[in-house]
Order: sequence, then C-alpha cells, then structure tokens
Amino acid sequence: MKIIRRVLALLVVATPLLLFSSTHTPEKAAARGQCLAFVGTYTTKTNSKGIYSFHFDTDTGQLAAIGLSEETPDPSWVAVHPSAKFLYAANEAGKASTVSAFAVDVKSGKLTLLNQMPALGEDPCYISFDKAGKYVLVANYTSGNIVVFPILPGGKLGEHTALVQVSGATGPNKERQEGSHAHWIETSMGNGTVFVAALGLDRVMTYKFDPAKGTLGAMPAAGPHQPFVQNALELSPGTGPRHVAISKVTDFRRFLYVLGELDSTITVFGTTKEGIFGGAIQKVPMLPAEFSGRNDAAEIEIHPSGKFLYASNRGHDIIAIFAIDPAKGTLTFVTRVPTGGKEPRHFAIDPSGKYLLAENQFSNNIVVFKIDPGTGGLTATGQVAEVPSPVDIAFLQQD
Repeated sequence: MKIIRRVLALLVVATPLLLFSSTHTPEKAAARGQCLAFVGTYTTKTNSKGIYSFHFDTDTGQLAAIGLSEETPDPSWVAVHPSAKFLYAANEAGKASTVSAFAVDVKSGKLTLLNQMPALGEDPCYISFDKAGKYVLVANYTSGNIVVFPILPGGKLGEHTALVQVSGATGPNKERQEGSHAHWIETSMGNGTVFVAALGLDRVMTYKFDPAKGTLGAMPAAGPHQPFVQNALELSPGTGPRHVAISKVTDFRRFLYVLGELDSTITVFGTTKEGIFGGAIQKVPMLPAEFSGRNDAAEIEIHPSGKFLYASNRGHDIIAIFAIDPAKGTLTFVTRVPTGGKEPRHFAIDPSGKYLLAENQFSNNIVVFKIDPGTGGLTATGQVAEVPSPVDIAFLQQD
C-alpha cells in the first residue's frame, strides 16, 4: 500500500517497600522540593503494591521516597491531570482491566481513589487527556481498541463517550502483529483529531474527535479549500509503532517522531509550510550495527528545548540520544548511555529540563541523570531509588 501523502497537521503531544539510596530524608526534600513524582508499577508477580510517590527537587536533582501512595493492581501508566488535582491510572489486568481516578493531596503525595471504570478492552497501556482536560483517552493494547471517558465534576470518570476498534491490515511480525495493538493515543493541538499508534498495523491512525461530546468518528472528506485528510500515516512493514513524540512549531512546520518497538528505529514525518504532512523523511536506527541481541524500543521524548530527542531500548538497556535539526526536523546521532539497570520501559524528563529519570523495570530501580544543555548528553548523578517493577513516571509541579 502506498504511503498516503498528506495529513492535516493539527498534532501536538500534551504534550510504581521503597528503599532510597540518598542520605537526604523525605522531610528535607519536601521542604525544598518543587515536584511530586508518581511511579506506576506492575504488581502481578512482583513485590509492588501499586503507585508510589517521591519528592523531586528540580534544582538539585535530589529524589526522596515518600512511599506507597495508593494500593491498586498493575498501574502500568499514570497521568496527572492538568489541574494537578487528579491522577488517572491504567490498571493493566487482561480482561479485568480498569481505569482508575484518584484525588491528589499535593502536600503529602497521597492518593485517594475516586472511582474505577472497566477499560472496555484488554491491557490499557497508555492514557492521555484532551486539550481541554475534559476527557481521558485510553489505548487498550491486547484488544486493540480505544476508549474515551468524560471527567466529571470532582474528578470521577463517567460512562464512556466513545469506543472504537482500531482495524486494518496487520504487519509481517507473526508474533507481535497478529492484531492492531493500540499503544499510544493523543489529541491534536486543535483538539479536533485523535491520533493512535497501532503497533500491529504499522500505522499512526487518525480519528475525528468532537471535544463537546467526546465522540470519535471517521475523518471527514476534504473540502474544496481543505488539505486532504486520511486515516493513517504508514510506516515500513515490521516497524511496530509504539509511542510518538511531536515537536513544537518551527517556522510554521511540525515534525513527528515515531518510535518503532519492533525494529528499534525512529521514523520522522514532517509538514510543509502549509501544514501538510507528507511521507516519512527519515528513518534512523537506534542500535549499533554490531548488536544482535533481543531489543524492544520503549519510550521517546523531545527535550523541552526542542534540540534533542531521547529514546529507551530494552535489551540493549540504553538511552539513545539524537540532535534535532530545527529547520529540517531530521535527527543526528549523538551517543548511547546505559540506563544503570535492566529493561528501561520508560523514562521522563523533569519539568525543568535539567534531569532525566530512567525506570529500569527488571532491576527495580530509578536512575537520575543530569542533562547537558549544550550537547544533550546524560551523566548519572548517583541518585538511585529502588522501586519494585517501575514502568511509568508522572510529575506534578508543586510551585
């Protein structure tokens, strides 16, 4: 199937027992701390109990454990609402999967369960908010469907307003691409389009989103003065798109970076000055040519400066770093940095842009790195927090 040439560019990304190795106490960190960090974990066959919280000082990079914020099963993805009053978690538990809503105590870091809704699919692995903060969007991996839940006054989740099965021709990997496998979901800058990374289809899908009703539908036909809008950006067969990072607007252009979990690559799409996406403009490998072991790419994020892109790899257990050409959007390899553990399923750049926190799922730790603002390089600070099976971090700024 030919790569479809044009997509309306309305994209933006809205943008886990604890032992702590530092001598700094939680109380001291709380006095200085500017952030809370909530860590989602896997609880099945691990010692984890649910969501854990930390104080993180964005000035010094000090990470201090608070403890278990809330006991909940397999919260594999956690997201703080823009209001900072609520946190939502995807409870990844097969056919028993749910989405949970919590109230946040900003001073203590504790969570209080508000309600829980069936995920209406198997194994939710990513949740996000629409640009108005009125809806929670959910990607269910195993069942390959997407769901929209309204956020009610007080933070509870309401009955779903949309439920869509992502479908299409599957990729060549018989073990991982036998179904669609929705793995990432976000709305556009204009809040009128929803984008979904379908790992099994080798596509980033698009759907029309009604921000007043929370409904999803097919993309409308192009009008006489509208760019052509279609339902997918296509990637090379076997790429396995997992997560997507989208740049800020530069000279009226925007660039989209798709992490290929299955082939350990990053594919770059760019817009014209008219705001139209064409086909892929670049595809870069993340692993050295001599590496032949098992690897599954995991997370991707653009630095707040827009100058650098980071991506984690499980198996090789490194963060790959690239410099971004601000005009062309293309990537230039900088270096690879070991994450100080095994299976870096996720990492997050703190709100200040000074630090990167890597969660190593199989070694049960979070490692803090200082980011060099000039080169984008990473240097381990010595801060290591032990957490059972950490797989996601969400920051909440306190001041």
